[in-house]
Amino acid sequence: MSGSVMSGMSSLFGVAPGAAAYQRTAQSASGSGEDFTKYLSNMLTSTVDQSATTEGLAQNGLMGDGDLTQVVTSVAKAQLALQTTVAIRDRLIQSYQSIMSMPI
Repeated sequence: MSGSVMSGMSSLFGVAPGAAAYQRTAQSASGSGEDFTKYLSNMLTSTVDQSATTEGLAQNGLMGDGDLTQVVTSVAKAQLALQTTVAIRDRLIQSYQSIMSMPI
């Protein structure tokens, strides 16, 4: 999988995950749902990519080949990306349930 929202972050806590991609999407929005779909797709892809990167760094760290600072930073980034993804998922489910409970 290619493309990473997390790679656009200036630092771990400087920019929220996906904020740079959201800004680019908002600037190029043409009013269609495709931009939002692309944003979600990119966010999910970046979460999976960050998770894979973290796993590789952790394995290197366990073997004694990795830098502990990189491992800890990568784990923190992966945790932040996962928390963001779960929060968005929860809001989508909540929105769907609200729409489904509306009277016709």
